[in-house]
Amino acid sequence: MPNIKSAKKRVLVNQKKNEQNKMIKNEVKTAIKKVDLLVKEGKLDDAKALLPATFSIIDSACSKGVFHKNNASNKKAKLSKKVNG
Repeated sequence: MPNIKSAKKRVLVNQKKNEQNKMIKNEVKTAIKKVDLLVKEGKLDDAKALLPATFSIIDSACSKGVFHKNNASNKKAKLSKKVNG
């Protein structure tokens, strides 16, 4: 446990940011799973309708610094390929 006041604050801030990042990552994973489930069920029209919302969630996670831009692009490309392929 840190003794210096600034170090104590960093611990608290890091914990809070860690929780926020986990929440955002879970939101992205859930959105991707929903699209995957629709593709597996054969509901491609519904999956295509859900795709822009999922892309938006991934982009927002990328802009918040949770994912690297290439990682976000990779996720979006894989989803597009599943839905369109």
